Amino acid sequence: MSDLVKMVGEARELIRSRCDLEPEFGIILGTGLGALVSKMDLRCEIQYPEIPHFVSSTVETHSGRLLLGELSGRPVAAMQGRFHFYEGYSMQQITFPVRVMKALGADTLVVSNACGGMNPLWDRGDLMVIEDHINLLGGNPLIGPNPDSLGPRFPDMSEPYSHELIALAERIALEEGIVLRKGVYVAVPGPNLETRAEYRFLRGIGADVVGMSTVPEVIVAVHSGMRVLGVSIITDFCLPDALEPADISQIIKAAGEAEPKLTRLISRLLERAGS
Repeated sequence: MSDLVKMVGEARELIRSRCDLEPEFGIILGTGLGALVSKMDLRCEIQYPEIPHFVSSTVETHSGRLLLGELSGRPVAAMQGRFHFYEGYSMQQITFPVRVMKALGADTLVVSNACGGMNPLWDRGDLMVIEDHINLLGGNPLIGPNPDSLGPRFPDMSEPYSHELIALAERIALEEGIVLRKGVYVAVPGPNLETRAEYRFLRGIGADVVGMSTVPEVIVAVHSGMRVLGVSIITDFCLPDALEPADISQIIKAAGEAEPKLTRLISRLLERAGS
């Protein structure tokens, strides 16, 4: 952590040497959600191993590229593939790209993921805007020395997800005829899925959906002073009294089928969101 400011600067300089675009938005594209890049006017793409201090994405569905360009006329930096705690990376490694996107100029982070649905009133393929989260990952990316230039020692988390952006996403979803739920995301380490008893516990503490990502990046974005919008795709049912064995290929398929709705929602949001 003591070298973090220097590391962020080195990554920023490499990216700046390839592309002078200054993003307003950082976007993290999760499982099955990488097709948003087809809507981008790309200026530059950089493989993660080429960027100092970036690690490599080991998940098959994550391409592992940083993309810079315009989406809906707004300059963006988009991660096509993220890093996860279950891949064996530290919390600081997982969240390092968020630090870099902030250093490049982004003041808003849009983060997406695929998740398991525990609210029995919702359906597979629904989108959920994240209103709040619960961190059960067993770690926090802010543990260790705190460089004051990156953010405060004790960042406030009373509004980790921007109320303004949530309201805008809800208005756009209504206009577009997109079902958009609103709820609480709980992050667990993975990579195994949960037992029946664990789903009952997670539902009992207030979570609507469960996943293995997102929360570390959001913590660092808030620490950095960024606004955040988080959207989940519900890809499978996690109802303990009707639990069936998980099929990862079906989860990926469900994410892919719902992706056009998420693409439309984010594209419209960028058109209308103030920076």
